[in-house]
Amino acid sequence: MAGTGSSRRAFIAGAGAAAAAGAALTGAGATPAAASEAGPTSSGRRVAVLGGGVAGLTAAHELAERGYAVTVYERRALGGKARSMDVPDSARGGRRPLPAEHGFRFIPGIYHNLPDTMRRIPFPGNAAGVWDNLVAPREMMFARAAGREDLRGPIPWPGHSPAELTPEEIRRALAGILQTLVRLPPHETAYFVDRVLVFLTSCDERREEVWERTPWWDFVRAERMSNEYRRILAVGITRNIVATKAEEASTRTVGTLGEAFVFNVLGRGADGPPDRILNLPTNEAWIDPWEAHLRSLGAEFRIGWTVREVRYAGGRVSGVAVEGPDGAARTVTADHYVSALPVEHARRTWSAALRAADPMLGRCDKLETDWMTGIQFYLTERAELVHGHLNCIDSPWSLTAIQQAEHWPSRDFPADYGDGTAVDCLSVDISEWDKPGILYGKTAKQCTREEVAREVWAQLKASLNDTGKALLTDTTLHSWFLDPGVDGIGTPHPTNQDELLIHPVGTRYNRPSAGTRIPNFFLSGDYVAVDIDLATMEGANASARAAVNALLDRDGSDAARCAVHPMYRAPELEAAKRHDRWRYRLGLRNLFDLG
Repeated sequence: MAGTGSSRRAFIAGAGAAAAAGAALTGAGATPAAASEAGPTSSGRRVAVLGGGVAGLTAAHELAERGYAVTVYERRALGGKARSMDVPDSARGGRRPLPAEHGFRFIPGIYHNLPDTMRRIPFPGNAAGVWDNLVAPREMMFARAAGREDLRGPIPWPGHSPAELTPEEIRRALAGILQTLVRLPPHETAYFVDRVLVFLTSCDERREEVWERTPWWDFVRAERMSNEYRRILAVGITRNIVATKAEEASTRTVGTLGEAFVFNVLGRGADGPPDRILNLPTNEAWIDPWEAHLRSLGAEFRIGWTVREVRYAGGRVSGVAVEGPDGAARTVTADHYVSALPVEHARRTWSAALRAADPMLGRCDKLETDWMTGIQFYLTERAELVHGHLNCIDSPWSLTAIQQAEHWPSRDFPADYGDGTAVDCLSVDISEWDKPGILYGKTAKQCTREEVAREVWAQLKASLNDTGKALLTDTTLHSWFLDPGVDGIGTPHPTNQDELLIHPVGTRYNRPSAGTRIPNFFLSGDYVAVDIDLATMEGANASARAAVNALLDRDGSDAARCAVHPMYRAPELEAAKRHDRWRYRLGLRNLFDLG
């Protein structure tokens, strides 16, 4: 998932609250509690960025570099789902609090827009800024339960030569990888590879008009195949990586991501290795330096400010109703507004008049979100699991995880964090919240926080301790931390402040563009239509660049436009795609589609 984080080091609270408290009251029609927050004074045009996650910070970055006076309004903490956070009351003896997160960071080599931004964020001692804080785990593992052999494989980067991307070479390479790592029956391996070739050589029209409406489960014929095939190549790819259900997920979305990873593994179109993570907790490695850099560019931040309504009058956004840290209502005014909130929060702020001005906004109500949330386990002994990500492919709650301490070489975990007895953090993503577990027989949403922790720990042990060696033991468990965005679990009304956009068939048709029909209102977020077609930090970053470009166009600015890097397209396959376009228009199957 992306790649999908909580302090994510320190919560930044209250910045700008004192200045806002003295703002003047608005004019006629305002209630006595409603004040005006007009943003910074500058010779540049003023932009209000609503939301301080990856999308909002990217928009602020690009705008500030172009001389705009930017104020970011964020209800909680900068970084959004990508931030790290402190475990409360965990620090002892002058150490930092234990680091926690919404979900572990994953920044693969298929990303190009986000790495470009990271290179432009200074970091002490790094020639390429924050980008130099990316490190590449050297292996990955599918952990099997019930005594089945775990599937462990090296990640082939660097040191291999790019393969020639002919269909036959792709077939050979993928068949070899699957036969080595997954060990399916040969006929199932051959069939899946043929399905990959169908997608790789499909023209854009077939992808957008057929594969967007076809569930991945049907595309790979999962119902006809073995349990291993379904668990790994149908459910494993969609639920654990794309955080959606194979029976519902758009083949276009799953295939586009898979295509990018295939090219990455084969040495094409990559910013770096297929698997990369940060070498420090996210805020230390990225978010805090980013905030500092944006402040140096003149950006301002209002932390603890909640966006309530984007108001529309006279053919434009006339202001934004916000609630300050003190609970008082205020009105934000600016020349332009960039909505960078997650879709489930953003659409609640769009007034009826705003929606009427652009029907595209109403289609966003059809976009769906689901739960994919992290829990961290702190260990008093280093467990010998895998030097990279592990996927508990048989776990009912679709768990993925990574041990973090070995990837943070500049940090001595017990010396730097907590009470000095925790030596590692096993960071786990829970992707399935609606299936019964193995310990209590309840779904994650039905469990209390304590029960969720015990259930996840039990599922990890079932996947990792089933071959005669206890890799995880209760005696080495120091403590755990579940993302505080999850609330009310174990009650009839569970809530999650940080849901993830999912991609059932037809989702693409309801994703909006960055520019709207409202001349001073723009959209940024991983739900906005960009090339990657997946809810990721890369999509959030690319959409922010597109929003800034639309703003510059509307403003008649002569500033350089943001580079928006598309997904890699292998030139060797373009002829096959042109041939498929001809076949598609004649109503014929793709050349490799044998049914």
